[in-house]
Amino acid sequence: MKKLALHWKIIIGMVLGIVFGFIMNSVDGGKLFTSNWIAPFGKIFINLLKLIAVPLILASLIKGVSDLKDISKIKKMGLRTIGIYIATTLVAIVIGLSIVNIVKPGTGMPKDTIEKIKMKYENDAGVVDKLNKANATKDAGPLQPLVDIFPSNIFQSFADASMLQVIFFALFVGICLLLIGEKKAKPMVDFFDSLNEVIMKMVDLIMLFAPYAVFALMANVIIAFDDTEILLKLLFYALCVVGGLILMICFYLVLVSFYTKKSPLWFLKQLSPAQLLAFSTSSSAATLPVTMERVEEHLGVDKEVSGFVLPVGATVNMDGTSLYQGIAAVFIMQVIWPEGLTFTNQIVIILTALLASIGSAAVPSAGMVMLVIVLESIGFPAELLPIGLALIFAVDRPLDMCRTVVNVTGDATVSMLVAKSLDKLHDPHPKEWDDNYDKVK
Repeated sequence: MKKLALHWKIIIGMVLGIVFGFIMNSVDGGKLFTSNWIAPFGKIFINLLKLIAVPLILASLIKGVSDLKDISKIKKMGLRTIGIYIATTLVAIVIGLSIVNIVKPGTGMPKDTIEKIKMKYENDAGVVDKLNKANATKDAGPLQPLVDIFPSNIFQSFADASMLQVIFFALFVGICLLLIGEKKAKPMVDFFDSLNEVIMKMVDLIMLFAPYAVFALMANVIIAFDDTEILLKLLFYALCVVGGLILMICFYLVLVSFYTKKSPLWFLKQLSPAQLLAFSTSSSAATLPVTMERVEEHLGVDKEVSGFVLPVGATVNMDGTSLYQGIAAVFIMQVIWPEGLTFTNQIVIILTALLASIGSAAVPSAGMVMLVIVLESIGFPAELLPIGLALIFAVDRPLDMCRTVVNVTGDATVSMLVAKSLDKLHDPHPKEWDDNYDKVK
């Protein structure tokens, strides 16, 4: 019998997790049982993915840079990567603003609904936490993101999973390996090459657990929704975000089809396990090892390209988050600050959301933190900020799951575009976890 493909196993786990979550919501003690006995397996899975993310970036990027044999190629690849990321982010923001201005989901919302949402979420610990993080980010200074790229203690950067710092260190090491000559660099290059292979095999093994982990993650998400009435009231806004995200994925498929001459359906099929994990975890950083495995082995992108483009993308490419910020900012203004809906303010939103996407961390709900900065850039009244966040807080987690899928899809798309432009896109050679098992069992 033909073995069931991984993406179908993950989808089955996801559907069963959703059904189980709804059942547990209606059973006495069901939520407690799920949080105590089911959710921990999802956390274990995410921890395993995070465990290998930093060593994978380090090994693949150092090996990739050293294989280039030419420092000028690093500059060429870097400029193309950043340029394409900025272009796709601008497209995402424009799509978001176009949809929210045409549909106008915030106009006509009943005052009693606004008041109910305000009372429930305005002083919520999550809303307060996002405001505090946004203030800390804003007070850090305009060049702080640049300062944060350069680590003072690389081992602390490893421990904190500071992606940009790890990327800088790996690039620095890779360039130095080029400068000391091939003979002296070979032992270290061989070490990181071997380490990369070991980490990729770890990804294969961890993914065997993915369907069960997704079941646990989805069940835990469902039991967190305790006010379906508010969710229904915000459905129009949520559909605008989801519609924009779908349009963005269609844009990626057009790029893949026209530039790389690959089938869009083939692209989605090969990338689907990473997309489904992105949806389940809401973290492009946690999904990064799987994204790299799918892009290298199943989409055919050379390691030297994927090892640079994907880690950078997980940190600076937040197309889904940028699209969401544009829609969320205008939606909030439509509801509680309609006088702020000027053309000038929307241009400022485009520029600020672009910069904010570069600074967004690749962790759950970072988009809401950056949304505060976007709103403050257009002079949104400070006293209305808690109400503004409260308006969208109830549906932020499911929308965060959806926009993370777009972030990951965008990273994979750009890696294929850059690889094609550098003639580094080849026929894929997927590996299985048990390729060498018969020799060692």
